[in-house]
Amino acid sequence: MTAAATHGPILVALGANLPSERFGGPRETLEAALAELERRGVHVLRRSRWYETAPVPVSDQPWYVNGMAAVETGLGPEALLAVLHAIEAEFGRVRAERNAPRVVDLDLVAYGELVRPGPEAPILPHPRAAERAFVLLPLAEVAPGWRHPGRGETVEALIARLPRDQRIRLAHEG
Repeated sequence: MTAAATHGPILVALGANLPSERFGGPRETLEAALAELERRGVHVLRRSRWYETAPVPVSDQPWYVNGMAAVETGLGPEALLAVLHAIEAEFGRVRAERNAPRVVDLDLVAYGELVRPGPEAPILPHPRAAERAFVLLPLAEVAPGWRHPGRGETVEALIARLPRDQRIRLAHEG
């Protein structure tokens, strides 16, 4: 399916807070992940700027680099999620524990207006997307006015309700 066929954007969140032996720092790893998506036939239509974000929940691990991409693909949600997980594995991500530091994290945030509460995978939209500044601020850049498929609220309304303790800033260009 394409973004047009799903009546809304297909959204992929990107994040990293550990360096990669292969690519360098988190930003370089995420740039390489975007290129790998393209190589695998997932076309990046729009992408956000990079943000630096404190870990959620708060911990002593390094800050993350986060961004968002609106993509187009002929893959369904399960196949797209499989591609995202394959890229993570190829880039050195080890899934040991939840909220652990990571070399790369690629999350399928939304697949058009598709709502799947579970138990099938992927759960759509991503179950914690509406609670995370590191998802919503970059999302607002690539899909202003986006409405959460399950809640019907705009991304701007969701941002306004975020807890004020989530620390996020634009990453320095360079």
